[in-house]
Amino acid sequence: MPKELRQLAAIAHAAGAVIMPHFRNRPAVRLKADDSPVTEADEAAERLILKRLREGWPDRPVVAEELAATGAPMRSAPRFFLVDPLDGTREFIAGRDEFTVNIALIDNAQPACGVVYAPVGGRLYAAAAGHGAFHGVIDPARDFDATALRLLPPPAAAPHRLRAVASRSHGTPRTERWLREHGITDIVYSGSSLKLCVLAEGVAEVYPRLGPTNEWDVAAGHAVLAAAGGVVVDAETGRPLRYGKRERHFTNPPIIAFAPEVEPFGCSVR
Repeated sequence: MPKELRQLAAIAHAAGAVIMPHFRNRPAVRLKADDSPVTEADEAAERLILKRLREGWPDRPVVAEELAATGAPMRSAPRFFLVDPLDGTREFIAGRDEFTVNIALIDNAQPACGVVYAPVGGRLYAAAAGHGAFHGVIDPARDFDATALRLLPPPAAAPHRLRAVASRSHGTPRTERWLREHGITDIVYSGSSLKLCVLAEGVAEVYPRLGPTNEWDVAAGHAVLAAAGGVVVDAETGRPLRYGKRERHFTNPPIIAFAPEVEPFGCSVR
């Protein structure tokens, strides 16, 4: 595993340790300007991540969810970090365990490496282009240990009857219609960016997300899926999803993610 990826995984693990006391104590919830929820856990985790990234990579820009929500100017570059300190805040507030810490490095509009850490249960996914995707369990209450991470085995060939992974909190009629049009009735429900990791593991084959997302929601999981051989495409054009879209304020178009060995289909969504 590359040194930089180990460092990012250690940062995500440390952020998970910061989040867990808040999860047990059910923190107060506020609404941001866009009416999405935020808690002290989101903000505390982001403070830790930003501090560690600035210490390790002082000249590399960082685009982070809670910082962006303050209206602070976000600067990207050919290489920059995308951070979601607590992806799945609604799951977190509801007491469900499917929230994650997401950190990704973007290089020329594509995810070069990424880490997805689910503190409850300690599941950690880490991936770097050209090095594969890794997975392991590291308790947030224990010291970080990169030796717990192993390469994800290649998933089995896609079954004849495709399975979709879908959001617990962000389902839309547009997504349901897409699933019906393509005859997909087997649904695996998951939260946060774990949905992309589910595809990397071969538990499901397709993830249509036809509602709004931000780049920091997707990039780390995209890195894991891409390193495993899958793809994430713009659902309107079928082209690979790109990052650093300052003109869109770092929001994404509708997307569809496909597991390894699954040929993209069902694009040109409007």
